[in-house]
Amino acid sequence: MNRIKPFEKKIWLASPTMHGEEIKYVTSAYETNWMSTVGENIDKVEEQIAKKIGIKNTVALSSGTAALHLAVRMAGEKLYGKPRAGHGSLEGHRVFCSDVTFAATANPITYEGGELVFIDTEYDTWNMDPEALEKAFEIYPDVRLVVVAHLYGTPAKIDEIRGIAKRHNALIVEDAAESLGASYKGRQTGMFGDYNCISFNGNKIITGSAGGMLLTDDLEGANKARKWSTQARENAPWYQHEEVGYNYRMSNVIAGVVRGQIPHLEEHIEQKKAIYERYKEGLNDLPVKMNPYDVDNSEPNYWLSCMIIDKDAMCKQVRGEQDVLYISESGKSCPTEILDTLAKYNAEGRPIWKPMHMQPIFRNNDFITCGGSSRAKSNAYIATKCTDVGMDIFARGLCLPSDNKMTAEEQDVIIKLIHECFK
Repeated sequence: MNRIKPFEKKIWLASPTMHGEEIKYVTSAYETNWMSTVGENIDKVEEQIAKKIGIKNTVALSSGTAALHLAVRMAGEKLYGKPRAGHGSLEGHRVFCSDVTFAATANPITYEGGELVFIDTEYDTWNMDPEALEKAFEIYPDVRLVVVAHLYGTPAKIDEIRGIAKRHNALIVEDAAESLGASYKGRQTGMFGDYNCISFNGNKIITGSAGGMLLTDDLEGANKARKWSTQARENAPWYQHEEVGYNYRMSNVIAGVVRGQIPHLEEHIEQKKAIYERYKEGLNDLPVKMNPYDVDNSEPNYWLSCMIIDKDAMCKQVRGEQDVLYISESGKSCPTEILDTLAKYNAEGRPIWKPMHMQPIFRNNDFITCGGSSRAKSNAYIATKCTDVGMDIFARGLCLPSDNKMTAEEQDVIIKLIHECFK
């Protein structure tokens, strides 16, 4: 690989792509002095996203995590009533949650005192396995809330998941933080749950540098979230508070950036799709596969292009809590070798999200596969095809540089570097 020179300018996994309109709306916030959590930019962003997704109510917030927190709190209060002072809305209750996801999907459940039960992944979309979810309801029939994420912009099998939740009288919080603009059976993600969330973090498909949004058809719920997000101030001539609130409202400045990005959503998706297709074609002679999706029912936003190495093409790799070792083998490779190689040439890749049930903080929480509980001491767990799909994807998969400012020529070099790892 000595003949390949490192990139002079770093190739990022996914960085903001700005267009110019953003500064116009930020300047407007500055010139009108609406620099706080009210203003025209916020109003317009809420209106435009509601129209784009096809949802009745939107609440612009400081982050996708803030949106998830308010969604989870709202679901808990709807299910179990207003909590006692000092307790979360899910105190003493279990919640089913996607296992292969970013920690922000799971953390708000703990904020509200819920006990997380993680649901395994399936190979078709790398998302929550409906079969494992059904098994989870057999084990824990009292559960009434499911939090499901769409990994890397790929829609989950959401109709099956919704059907199972409905049969068990459970609400759904949909984490569409990574999947804005993706669709399932012609409908946008972010409208399938009772309460739904998107993110405008700096690496997302469109960005505000920060920010997120709660989406729901429940007007009362949206009004509650808006109130909670501004410290739960009551309608009184002084600062009156009757419940706990948060400083979660989006600023008019951040909303200006998002407002300038919204017209470019489809353009960004088109660019991301082209990156995915180039990887798929350029790597088709290697023992790898790209992150899958349901071609008949869904269209991802292709936020991140990922790949998974065939089992018999994996070199030896061992991961600890913070360290990793691998042995290079002719004709084989592993995620660590590829990521190390990309880094050496000034390109950024990432491991697949480490499953939540393997995170040290959650290792005492139950984890359900399609064969039952993997933590159980009985014979209920069936060690067959149901064995920890998420950990397998984590072990063999990686996220490739997916920045939509990467040129085709730069991507060709990355594809060549990956080929070299298998020689």
